[in-house]
Amino acid sequence: MTSTASGISSPVGLIAGGGVMPFAVANSLTARGIDSVVFALKGACDPLAAEPFRHHWISVGQLGRAERLFRAENCRDLVFIGTLVRPALSEIRLDWGTLRALWRVWAAFRGGDDHLLSGIGRILEQDGFRMVGIKDVAPELLMPEGCVTRKAPDENAAADIAKGRDVLRALSPFDIGQAVIVIDGHVVGVEDIEGTDGLLARVARLRAEGRIRAKTARGVLVKAPKSGQDLRFDLPTMGPRTVEGAAAASLAGIAIVAGNTIVVEPQTMIEVADAAGVFVTGLPA
Repeated sequence: MTSTASGISSPVGLIAGGGVMPFAVANSLTARGIDSVVFALKGACDPLAAEPFRHHWISVGQLGRAERLFRAENCRDLVFIGTLVRPALSEIRLDWGTLRALWRVWAAFRGGDDHLLSGIGRILEQDGFRMVGIKDVAPELLMPEGCVTRKAPDENAAADIAKGRDVLRALSPFDIGQAVIVIDGHVVGVEDIEGTDGLLARVARLRAEGRIRAKTARGVLVKAPKSGQDLRFDLPTMGPRTVEGAAAASLAGIAIVAGNTIVVEPQTMIEVADAAGVFVTGLPA
């Protein structure tokens, strides 16, 4: 059946990596009367978290098995959701379905994470499935526009935000990361393979070592999708842990692009931010 409210076919197949977001999406779909099936990625998805949901286990590289399961469950619409450590080609368990599409899989791996996910998505679409994004299946999980905390950005923070967005636009063609930290106009860190939590921990360490001498409660973590990114895949994500990391790094706040950033546990995130005196604001797309 198809949901007339969203145009999404039920059931929706959730290709689930790590973290809580796959199950938040599943619960959101259920609340809207749309069924879902979780296709849990071995080594990434939490077995205990997956247990209450209708689910199947698949390994990265089992394209043939995955497509057979998608069809058996009548899942036309598919969503990639959750964290996934990029595997090496040597770590992938190939099945016959993958071998038949090997040149396409190889092409998908030759690039950054966004290139990989969009490449695998194109393979699935060529095989008759439709890739959809969080905007299509669970828009209420996305960051709204405007400040959601008691504290709001001041003029210094606004200038840091503007510079951070400029930096992320400039870095987009290189598919490096989706976050940058700017303090008083100085770029002090860019997200890399260690992710946003690692970036915040690095800045906290640099402050503790005296290598960043700016006053506390200054600077902003800015997160945004890459320019030209397929917004169905690998959207920036934040939640209470991100706020805790920003507070530990003595930042003034966090600025993320509204409508294009997934928020984990939004109410808890706001409470943690207010308690720490950190602002969280949604930027115009």
